[in-house]
Amino acid sequence: MGGTRLRRPPAPTDAERARSVAVRGGHAALVGTGAPEPVVPLVHHLHADGSAVLLLADDSPVLTRIREAEDGELPVMLEITDRAPVDLREPVRALLWITGRLHEPDAGSARRAALQVADVAPHPGLLDLGHGATLVRLSPGSAVLADAEGSAVLAPVDLAAARPDPFCRLEDHWLSHLEEAHPDVFDALARHLPPPLRATRGARVRPLGVDRCGLRLRVETPQGDHDVRLAWQHDVTTVEELRTQLGLLVGCPFRSASPREVGNVVDEPG
Repeated sequence: MGGTRLRRPPAPTDAERARSVAVRGGHAALVGTGAPEPVVPLVHHLHADGSAVLLLADDSPVLTRIREAEDGELPVMLEITDRAPVDLREPVRALLWITGRLHEPDAGSARRAALQVADVAPHPGLLDLGHGATLVRLSPGSAVLADAEGSAVLAPVDLAAARPDPFCRLEDHWLSHLEEAHPDVFDALARHLPPPLRATRGARVRPLGVDRCGLRLRVETPQGDHDVRLAWQHDVTTVEELRTQLGLLVGCPFRSASPREVGNVVDEPG
């Protein structure tokens, strides 16, 4: 007879998690360009399939290499770093690498691409196009996601078909507010931790992420950090459902916050 198998809490799919990282934006850097250090774009925007619009300084060596290439394309890797909503000892919670080819579109196409980005993700840096900055586009070949749930290789079609998590644009505000204004919440959540972590002296429970499947916590201990996923009773897609599931998980009332105040944590606009 084998030992008891532990069932992992449900989580969004690999493609969903990758799309959520892309939507949140994060910190971007081009690697594998031939430059001695990663090249950080002035502006970056990822589309659903992993293709990207990047704004680079006119003196970037990447532009020189694109223009010198026989086919006008440069194979590169775009690295997106997804960071936690609060100041953790180890703030990186996911990495998304997109491998593809960079090319420089003509001036008219570049302006249209910049306008399309401005419609969905306004950024003052876009105004520098043609005034010290040049737009390039990344055509993706594949993507790799690495986070606490595991790692996965994804094709552009996988990314395009997946939906980002319904809370991925709002979680930073919610979770940072939760830690700052309702610290007793984490005392209550600690009862759901695995027994060894509950028994660890000096452990601190921190918010790491929230999604349709549950709440992610980072437990910082003197010996190291541990990520724990707490599942909702069922998938949630609305703020009302999230409020209900959070209340059930915490076990209202809080020491210093009423059940209604817990609901207010996820009602406040981002």
